[in-house]
Amino acid sequence: MSRHIIIAVMVLASAFVPLAVSAADMEGKVQSVDTGERTFTLDNGTKLWVADGVAIDSVQPGAEVAVTYEERDGKPVVISVTVK
Repeated sequence: MSRHIIIAVMVLASAFVPLAVSAADMEGKVQSVDTGERTFTLDNGTKLWVADGVAIDSVQPGAEVAVTYEERDGKPVVISVTVK
């Protein structure tokens, strides 16, 4: 009986553990920028959303960039961008 209680507690506790968010890196040439939507698209067609607090003013069409992003709600959200 106590074994079932321990298992039930472990299952319930694991439901409250947040999923680990892992960041990924990408490089490319900027094809277009939408400052109103806070997005830019790379020449490979990847559309990236820029997180609040990350500057987008230096990202211009034609610029080579290196970004670090996280998947949030199924979208790649840039948490760091470097113009090369």
